[in-house]
Amino acid sequence: MANRPTATTIEEYIADFPPEVQARLEEIRTLIRSLAPDATESISYAIPTFDLNGKHLVHFAAFKHHIGFYPTPNGLEAFTEELSHYKGGKGSAQFPLDEPLPTELIRRTVEYRVQQVTGNAAK
Repeated sequence: MANRPTATTIEEYIADFPPEVQARLEEIRTLIRSLAPDATESISYAIPTFDLNGKHLVHFAAFKHHIGFYPTPNGLEAFTEELSHYKGGKGSAQFPLDEPLPTELIRRTVEYRVQQVTGNAAK
């Protein structure tokens, strides 16, 4: 997989990956857009990022064996039990490429982050 520090848009970032990984990245992107339509897309820390109200909402990235999901700074705190199946660190989760994406968990996490950033429930 290509080195992505030069990507300046999410489209460029996604285009560097094989089609099956591109599909997963687009699925996450579409889900985030549907839950946070006012969020803006950017590349931050060399990975796809969604910002809302001037704050990072979530980041995601592809790696050799997983998709990294980063709902910073503390978007995973409410989902500890559900995330116990996945590797990760403080503020990050790794979704293996050989398993289905946990879209419902991603959905609830993004909704949680939207609520944290705006003080309102997600639409």
